[in-house]
Amino acid sequence: MSSRSWFSPLLLPWYRENHRHLPWRETRDPYRIWLSEVILQQTRVDQGLDYYLRFTERWPTVQALAKAQEEQVLKQWQGLGYYSRARNLLAAARQVMAEHGGHFPRDHKDLLGLKGVGDYTASAIASICFGKPEAVVDGNVYRVLARCFGIDTPIDGTAGRRQFKALAMELLDPKHPGDHNQAVMELGATVCTPLKPGCAECPLRARCVAFTIGKTAALPVKQGKAKVRHRYFNYLHIATGKGLFVQQRGPGDIWQGLYEPPLLESEKPMDRRGMARQLEKELGQGWTLLERLERPRHILSHQVIHAVFWQATPPGRFAPPSVWKAVPVQGFNELPVHRLVHDWLAELMA
Repeated sequence: MSSRSWFSPLLLPWYRENHRHLPWRETRDPYRIWLSEVILQQTRVDQGLDYYLRFTERWPTVQALAKAQEEQVLKQWQGLGYYSRARNLLAAARQVMAEHGGHFPRDHKDLLGLKGVGDYTASAIASICFGKPEAVVDGNVYRVLARCFGIDTPIDGTAGRRQFKALAMELLDPKHPGDHNQAVMELGATVCTPLKPGCAECPLRARCVAFTIGKTAALPVKQGKAKVRHRYFNYLHIATGKGLFVQQRGPGDIWQGLYEPPLLESEKPMDRRGMARQLEKELGQGWTLLERLERPRHILSHQVIHAVFWQATPPGRFAPPSVWKAVPVQGFNELPVHRLVHDWLAELMA
């Protein structure tokens, strides 16, 4: 018997008595488990719950989701950020239909073949839905294991990822893998939190190395943050008889597939004179700049967006680029947009 066989017997009774009652915990439907796991990546439960309920009401099955249009899915996802998750969600639903006859694969390896499904999500589906002995490792799991076993290997390096995955597999209860995985994640989310952990309520406290030696705040360890990129977005608020000009963002950058006003990106902040020169250079002469509305910084994981909305009037015979189209303000609001544009539209409509 493993010297760490105490882990799950201490954890599972606590989980069964104290876990939060969430809709995806009342089912073993792999579609709903998968949907919840995708939504909860980079998203708090209190925020993700409403999205989960709206998604399952509109698309109650993977078959229904596979028939959706990308813009519909992006609009439903609006506000969650990391929009590649929504595009991958739709692509994977279509894969399930086309490659697996409408049924989610049961094995970890086959689940990894679905678009956007990594080791964590594949392990969660395999263990929770199909009882497969696959351990999940996410931010909550890293934190619980690093503190409980006093591991200072950085969690954002290759060696650390391998070490924690191996440890999670060693600790896994093969008879109850789904409950075990959810118990570790629940402990990290509600008790073993990043700041001010509730050690007094922790079922593992007597065995926790970090608690014993007073290193809770120091674990887990990360190598360092990625360099943050600052970008300067100059949006053109151009009103026409048919509405506002908008364009759809293309692939290879943030917010792919979402709509926004025409954009001129610059290397640094621009005053009115600089913006006038940029307009003339990229869109021709004769523009009139009216209002300048600077927005609060929009912070993404590795980027900070500095956005300004410039109300502008084009020259009389201006021919807009083919990628621009004019839509009524209300119609613009019905398109999938990112948070920065959503907030601007809300003020504009008010």
